[in-house]
Amino acid sequence: MSTQSNAISESRVDTVAVAPTAIPAMRLLYWSVRRELWEYRSIYLAPLAAAGVFFLGFLVTAPHLAGTMRKASAMAGMQMQEALAKPYDMASGFLMAIAMFVGAAYCLGALYNERRDRSILFWKSLPVSDVTAVLAKACIPLVILPLVTVAITVALHFLMLLIHSAVLAATGQSVARLWAQTLPVQMWFMLLYHLIAVHSLWHSPFYGWMLLVSSWAKRAAFLWAALPVLAIGALERLFFNTSYFFQMLGFRLSGDEAAVAPVKDWPISPMTHITPGHFLLSSGLWTGLIFTALCLAGAVRMRRYRSPL
Repeated sequence: MSTQSNAISESRVDTVAVAPTAIPAMRLLYWSVRRELWEYRSIYLAPLAAAGVFFLGFLVTAPHLAGTMRKASAMAGMQMQEALAKPYDMASGFLMAIAMFVGAAYCLGALYNERRDRSILFWKSLPVSDVTAVLAKACIPLVILPLVTVAITVALHFLMLLIHSAVLAATGQSVARLWAQTLPVQMWFMLLYHLIAVHSLWHSPFYGWMLLVSSWAKRAAFLWAALPVLAIGALERLFFNTSYFFQMLGFRLSGDEAAVAPVKDWPISPMTHITPGHFLLSSGLWTGLIFTALCLAGAVRMRRYRSPL
């Protein structure tokens, strides 16, 4: 009797010892995001390639930097700053445009591709919920891609400043004036603010809509994402002879006026006046975030019940 009770107690101990422990939700989200980065390497390879191409173009124009500095020296303070910062603004704008295209392509294929190649059957066998999977995919365009863009842009700007400084030093011109006029730290701060405020929060409805379409479409996800938008605008124009819907989309796509005060400078210029309080309290921001949340909720439900292609 004693031997039997000991055996039962030992089996209970073994059962308790091997019982699986619950994995924290944040850890599941973290590894899900890492899975997306491993599976879609274009998230960081495309901006890196674009930065490399721009840097090669900058090297070609390097011999002309000394002449640009001489011309800028004869200008007023604001005009000098704009002339010297122009190549750096162009680099930032180019990489931000690439990031937008990468984010759109990723969202349109994120949920569609895993149904098309039936890899969703494998991912669903893991202890990861559909909510975690969709949130991880939403983190790529809303969090990861802006941070990657900032890091690559800062590295590109720094290399450009080193080349620019070397050219000026070789021609006997002031290097300190270049750094004082371009204000790199302030420019990088403005870049981070612009990407978070505009490309992440303000553009979130576009990414949410594309993720919803990606979870539902059986083929040609891009057409299914674009055709309803074009149809709504065309019907409004046909029946009411207005274009408020397209104007709303244009304002949502530009986004600069919502995040910064109306200025003539480039939005990431250090001289730009930011208005974070006005931006965070704007009804357009919260309407867009609510729409994004609804789209993500729809994508979760679609992923749960949609069968592989």
